[in-house]
Amino acid sequence: MDLEILLNDLEQLGIKHDEVQSKRSKKYLNITRDTGEFLAVLIKATNAKTVLEIGTSNGYSTLWLASSLPDDGHVFTIENNSCKIDEASENFRKAGLDSKITQLDGDVVDLLAELPQNIDFIFLDADRSQYLAIAEQLFSLLREGGLLVCDNAVSHKEELEGFNAWIANQSNLSTSLVPVGKGELLVYKA
Repeated sequence: MDLEILLNDLEQLGIKHDEVQSKRSKKYLNITRDTGEFLAVLIKATNAKTVLEIGTSNGYSTLWLASSLPDDGHVFTIENNSCKIDEASENFRKAGLDSKITQLDGDVVDLLAELPQNIDFIFLDADRSQYLAIAEQLFSLLREGGLLVCDNAVSHKEELEGFNAWIANQSNLSTSLVPVGKGELLVYKA
């Protein structure tokens, strides 16, 4: 299936689905299209080859990430909702990008130890209450010169206060808050 058609279909599905779904755990909570476009440009601009995504949902954001990588690039994506994992897997297959994506099923705290070191790019879009607990592990996986992007940095600013304070206390990290989508916090590791 044509990637642009699939992305458009998933964008509309996500909006319609989340409008009628009352249970948060069943919502897709997809990124906005402008966030997807922004991530795609960042992947290309940073020459990223290895990407870690935390929070796959139905794979909408993963498709933006994977399609922006060079041929030898790869995305590791973590999700703990088995229904969403199955749906994402089907979307990756439809897009013809399944060979560039490794899905990891389970709790992020348990799975981080299984990932390769020197990741180029991390996209963080999951349970914000865990971010502070995994901050040290995340940044130890990120290579020097790598970039972490945290979604919902404006829309859920209060939930990220502890995580942001931890980042501010790290001498090797510098940040920029970009008003795209629901707010993207960019964290560069020197």
